Amino acid sequence: MTKNSALVFKFLEVVAWIIFVGVCIETGALIVNFVYSLWNPLVLKNLYNKLDLSDLYRRRQYLFFIIYAFILSISLLKAFLFYEVIKLIGKLDLQKPFSEFVSLQINRISEFTLSIGVISIVAKEVVKNIAQKGYDVNQSNDYWTDGVAFILMSAVLFIIATIFKRGIELQSENDLTV
Repeated sequence: MTKNSALVFKFLEVVAWIIFVGVCIETGALIVNFVYSLWNPLVLKNLYNKLDLSDLYRRRQYLFFIIYAFILSISLLKAFLFYEVIKLIGKLDLQKPFSEFVSLQINRISEFTLSIGVISIVAKEVVKNIAQKGYDVNQSNDYWTDGVAFILMSAVLFIIATIFKRGIELQSENDLTV
């Protein structure tokens, strides 16, 4: 591995950590806000990221819980996704990249990415139906705008995982013939 490749790889690891910490902070803030809003519903106007679902909470609490469950699910899955990316980067050996661990990690990352995409698309449709019933839920749309992108990224990652699986087989055959 060249010095430039090692530097770029280290930079990507730092970026992954920064994103992971940011997503964890967002997830933590959403959880704390949710728990605190259950205890004191008056703070619903001042939720994290200026999310105001107080009208929905007053009119139909179960719809509030559904929307917030989607928001928390997506945020938690993003945190788990970047945790898996960090685990992959930390244990990836670029001298011999085709290992069972790398293949499994890419597959897990693909599964998390697919889950985020599917939940985002389902949430978008549910919120659209809730909005058609006259509830103001447009502020929540920022949480599931990238559903299709996550599904496409999942497909690409699945292809890469399949290539890695085949690479492991070829590497094993090569090791046996030497």
